[in-house]
Amino acid sequence: MEKSKSLLDEETLFNVTQVFKALSDPTRVQILNLLQDREYSVNEIARTLSFNQTTVSHQLRFLKNLRLVKSRREGTSIFYTQDDNHVLELLSQAVRHVQHH
Repeated sequence: MEKSKSLLDEETLFNVTQVFKALSDPTRVQILNLLQDREYSVNEIARTLSFNQTTVSHQLRFLKNLRLVKSRREGTSIFYTQDDNHVLELLSQAVRHVQHH
């Protein structure tokens, strides 16, 4: 039986579900939404969103492992931003879809 071209390979399927898993958490969505404007340090994110710094660090690690955010170090601070425009597009499309109704 010939495999359909529209079927996803196992690795792609797993990675796509991980991205949706990341977007299923309100804390992670708020962090990604904040990062669409500019880069922020962990402390700035925690302060702006009124989250515990430990919580923010944990969520950023999760998002970074999925390549949804990237970081850069400046002295003792680590700054985060969205990894690329695909992240912004995913989030923007989801928000537009929800607000459409």
